[in-house]
Amino acid sequence: MAEQGPGEASLSDSGQSAGSFCRVLSFRAVHPGNSSQRTRVRFGELWVDSLTFAEALDAIEALVVAGRGGSVFTPNVDHVVNAHDNPSFRAAYASASLSLADGQPLVWTSRLLGARLPEKISGSDLVIPLMKRAAARRWRVYLFGGGPGVAEKAAQVLTEQHGVTIVGCEAPRISLEPDPAVDGPVVERIRKANAQLLLVALGAPKQELWLHRVGAGIRPTVGVGVGASLDFVAGARRAPRWMSRAGLEWLFRLLQEPRRLARRYLINDPKFLLILYRTLRTPRSLRVLNERPVPPNV
Repeated sequence: MAEQGPGEASLSDSGQSAGSFCRVLSFRAVHPGNSSQRTRVRFGELWVDSLTFAEALDAIEALVVAGRGGSVFTPNVDHVVNAHDNPSFRAAYASASLSLADGQPLVWTSRLLGARLPEKISGSDLVIPLMKRAAARRWRVYLFGGGPGVAEKAAQVLTEQHGVTIVGCEAPRISLEPDPAVDGPVVERIRKANAQLLLVALGAPKQELWLHRVGAGIRPTVGVGVGASLDFVAGARRAPRWMSRAGLEWLFRLLQEPRRLARRYLINDPKFLLILYRTLRTPRSLRVLNERPVPPNV
């Protein structure tokens, strides 16, 4: 998933205040709700589920219906590289319920590893279809993170255009390290809202680390790391679709924010090739996993 973007939006032209709009309205991972065998492929330290877009939506719904909570992450090349050096990030991914490929390089190189990922499932592409399903199922959704005014604007768009039930939204300052003074009240607000889905837009690795440490406290809420997706819902500009299909979304973002992203894309992320090479040298049985998920009544 793309990291939290710079886009900011306000509700000044809507005639409705941000605060009033978003007031609360009242691994090894198992995959509940699906009894069929699932394939996973390993990139370095991270496992990625081999799912189509439609299957990913169904798998998230299964988590919600099961009522046991869970977390959904969308790894890309940057996540693979960071997990190599960050034990806490690896631990967060090891406990994730779903890991969905957010990046064409993962889709392309999965064939070399012996288990083809059928398609890219970026968080930014996933959010609107997921929210349409949330509206159809009448799930209660909580928005968390984003820049100033982003969650509020996104909440307005999702409510007015898609009929989503938004039960809360906020963007407090969250630390990479545990902070009970901040985390505790946030968890309590999410629990009181009875949210079934929580969209967390803190950017990587913060959103994965935060969901990992509060996951038990927010059950049965299912948390989804969405990076900059709320910015896009709120109106921020995305890369053209042809660039996304060609695996060049990183270049679009680099041109937008060269000072912030140059080190990541030009220095850190090329390490993915070495990680891929090392993974290829391991036996196939250690890089491709066929598991039978546990049904929700087990």
